[in-house]
Amino acid sequence: MKCRYVISVLLLGVMSGSLRVIAQRTDTVSVTDMEAVYIRHWRSAFRPVDTLADLHQGYLIAGKSSEVISVDQTPANIADKNVRQVMAKIPGAFVYEMDGSGNQINLSLRGLDPHRSWDLNVRQNGVLLNSDLYGYPASHYNPPLESIERIELVRGTASLQYGAMFGGMLNYVTRTPDTSRAVGFEHQNTLGSFGTLALYNSLGGRKGKLTWQVYDHRRTSEGYRDQASTRSEAQYARCTWTFSPRLHLSVESGRSTYLYQLPGPLSDAQAAADPRQATRSRNYYSPDIWVTALTLDWQPGPNTHISWISSHLQGDRSSVQFIGAADKPDTLNRLTGTYAPRQVDIDLFNSNTSELRILHHYTLAGLRSVLAAGGRFIYNDLHRRQLGAGSAGEDYDLTLVQPGWGRDLHYRTHNTAFFAENQLRITHNLILSPGIRIEYGETQMRGTIVALAPDRIPVDIPHRFVLGGISGQYRLGKKIQLLGGISQAYRPVVLGEIIPANSLEQVDPHLRDSRGYNAELGIRGRWLDQLIRLSLTAFRVQYNDRIGTQAMENAAGDLYYLKTNIGDSRTEGAELYSEIQLLRRPEASISCFTATAWMKGRYLNGQLLVGQTQVDLTGNEVESTPRWTSRNGLQASWRGLNGSVQYSYVARTYADPINTVVPNANGTRGIVPAYALWDLHVGAQVSAAVSVRASVSNLTNRYYFTKRPAIYPGPGVWPGDGRGVSVSLTVRV
Repeated sequence: MKCRYVISVLLLGVMSGSLRVIAQRTDTVSVTDMEAVYIRHWRSAFRPVDTLADLHQGYLIAGKSSEVISVDQTPANIADKNVRQVMAKIPGAFVYEMDGSGNQINLSLRGLDPHRSWDLNVRQNGVLLNSDLYGYPASHYNPPLESIERIELVRGTASLQYGAMFGGMLNYVTRTPDTSRAVGFEHQNTLGSFGTLALYNSLGGRKGKLTWQVYDHRRTSEGYRDQASTRSEAQYARCTWTFSPRLHLSVESGRSTYLYQLPGPLSDAQAAADPRQATRSRNYYSPDIWVTALTLDWQPGPNTHISWISSHLQGDRSSVQFIGAADKPDTLNRLTGTYAPRQVDIDLFNSNTSELRILHHYTLAGLRSVLAAGGRFIYNDLHRRQLGAGSAGEDYDLTLVQPGWGRDLHYRTHNTAFFAENQLRITHNLILSPGIRIEYGETQMRGTIVALAPDRIPVDIPHRFVLGGISGQYRLGKKIQLLGGISQAYRPVVLGEIIPANSLEQVDPHLRDSRGYNAELGIRGRWLDQLIRLSLTAFRVQYNDRIGTQAMENAAGDLYYLKTNIGDSRTEGAELYSEIQLLRRPEASISCFTATAWMKGRYLNGQLLVGQTQVDLTGNEVESTPRWTSRNGLQASWRGLNGSVQYSYVARTYADPINTVVPNANGTRGIVPAYALWDLHVGAQVSAAVSVRASVSNLTNRYYFTKRPAIYPGPGVWPGDGRGVSVSLTVRV
C-alpha cells in the first residue's frame, strides 16, 4: 500500500505555500524564502503480527502471550469475515464455519470450543460483548470488520485481570476518526460471489474537546449453499469528551443484527454428491443485540490511572426451525398439503456489567513497578423461551399457533469479582507478575418446563473462587524475550447444559463450574534488523469437571439420567509464528510467514452416556482439536500494488468425545476430515484517498467442513464455502 507522508515545517506563511525561516538578531532581522519540502515513502501493504506492550491500557501484559492484528494491513476478505484469512498469522486458531459467511466469528484456541467464540472473553474497545457470561457466553454481537482498526488477542494466562476464562481475551478496537478535521468520511463497497453486496459508511472527526464517530453497515448475500441467504446490518456511535489531557469520558452504543436462512444439515453422502444442496428451506435464525457503554479514563496523578466501564447488553436470539438430522426431510404432507409446524425459540438478554480498574506505578529498590487492581460487578437475566409451537409457513415468522412455551426459564446471575496483579521489576531485564482473582456470586434457574414438576426446576449454582497465577518475562538483549506463566481458570455452567430434556433427566444438585489452569513457556524476538520475527510457545490447558450426562440408578433401582460433571481433559502443544522479510526496499517488499501449531488433547478420565450405554472416555481425543494447524503465506508489494497467497491446512478431528470414526447415516458422528485451502489476495492504492482490494477464497474450490454440530444449527455436516471472489473499494476523505 502506498502511503505518502508530507512533512511541512510551518513557522510562518502556511497558506502561502512557502516556508519562511526567521532568524532574529539583536540588530537585524533577515528573512529567507524556501520551497516546501515533500517526502514520499512507500509503506508495505502487509504488517507482521505485533505484540501488546508490557503495560497496555490498564492491563499488565508482560510475560503473557499476545498478538495484535492490523486489519487494514491483513490480506483478507474483510466483508465476509473470513476468519482463517484474518487470523492467518495466529498459530493454533481454530475456525468453525457454521453460520454463513459474513455473519459470525467462531474462534477457539488451544483445543477449546469454537461455538460463537464462547470460551473467549470477547470485547469491543474494552466493553464486554458476551451475551451472558454465565448463562450463554456466546458472542452474538459481531461488529463489521470494515469498522475495526485492529484485533487484540491475549492468551489465557492473563485472564485473572478480566475474567477467568480458559480461552483468553479477544478485543475489537474500532477505527478512530481523523482528528485533524471536524468531519471526515469513509466509504467501503464490496461486491462478491453468491450475490454478496456490502456497504459501509462512516463519519467522524473532532471539534474542540469533542471527538465523535458514527457508522452504518449493510450486507446481503444469497449464500454459497441453496436456501442460505443473509441480511445483516450494524450501526454504531461514539462520542468522547476531553475535559483535560488527564480526563476523558466516552459514550458508545452499537447494534449488530442479521437474519440467516439456514440451509440445513447434510449427511456425508449428500455433501459429497452436492455440498451446495439444502435440506431445509423454512429455517431461520436471527440475533439482534444492542451494546451501550460509558467509559471514564482519569489520571489523577502522574503515577495513577483509573478506568471505569459500565455497559449494558440487551437483545434477543430468535429462531424458527423444522428441527432434525439430514435424513429427516421437511416435505409437504400429502394429505393436508401443508408443511409440518416449526419450533420457535427466543432468548432475551439483559446483561449489565460495571468494571473498575486502578493502575499505580511505584518505585521499589530503584526500579519502576506497577500494581493493577480492580473489581467487576455483573447482573444478568437470561430469559429463555423454547419449544414454542410455530407456524407451518415458509417465511421468518415467530408467531405461536398455540399459546405457551415448552420451556419458559429465567437464568439470573449476580457476581462480584476482585483482582490484583503486581508487575514487579526484579532487575532491568526480569519482570515477575503474581496475581489473584476472587469471585463470589450465584446463578439461579427458575421457571417452568412442560411435563416436569415445579420442584424439579429450581437450580442454584454458586460461583465462588479464589484463583491465582504468576507470569514472568526476561529480556535477552533488546529484541529477544523469554516469557511464561501459569494461571487458574474456570468456565461457568451454561444454561443449555443443565436443562432437563425429559422427565428421566435430572440435574446434579452439586453441579459445579469447570475448573483448571493455563500454563505456557515461550520465546519471541526479532533478528537481523527485524528482518526475522519468531515466536515459539509451549502450552498446557488443564480442563477439569467437564459437563455431560451419565446413566444412574436410584435407591429403587430405577434408571435416570444425570446432568453432571463427567471428567477431566488436558491439551498440550506448541505454537510457532515466524515471518521473514526476503526483500525490504523503500518501494518494494517480499515476505513469507508461517503460523503453525501442534496440539494433543486427551480425556484423562470420565464417563459419558451414549444412547443406553455408559462409555469410558479415558484416553480419547478431545473433539475439535486438530493435531496440526498450519497457515502459511507469501506476500509482496511494490509501490501501490500488493499481492499475497495463503495456504491453510487443518488436520482431521473427532466430532464427539466417543471418537467415532465411521460416519453414521445422518452425518451426526464420525471423523471431520483434514482439509487444505488456498486463498489469493491483491490490492492497489490508487491514490491517497482511494484503494481497491480483491480476494479469491478457496481458490481450488475444495469441498470441506470444519465440525459436525450436535444441536444448532442442525446435527450433521455443514460444508464450508466453495470458491468465491470479492472486490472492495475504499474511499477516505
